[in-house]
Amino acid sequence: MAPDPENRILLENYFFPADLEAQIEAFVDHYNHQRYHESINNLTPADVYFGRGQSILKQRERIKLKTMENRRLQHRKYAA
Repeated sequence: MAPDPENRILLENYFFPADLEAQIEAFVDHYNHQRYHESINNLTPADVYFGRGQSILKQRERIKLKTMENRRLQHRKYAA
């Protein structure tokens, strides 16, 4: 597993400004587009900014409800 972008910036030595800029750019991309933030309902900042948040949350809720129903059915099947 690759090191977390936050730690990678701190652990490496940068001899050229362009190298540091590239790592900072990678960190910002990871932070905004890949890392889920608990304070915004486990969405990425990009999801919220571009208005995708509510549709993602609704899709997650549908998946959760379907999963719960499947588990109930499995439980009834094995309990019988």
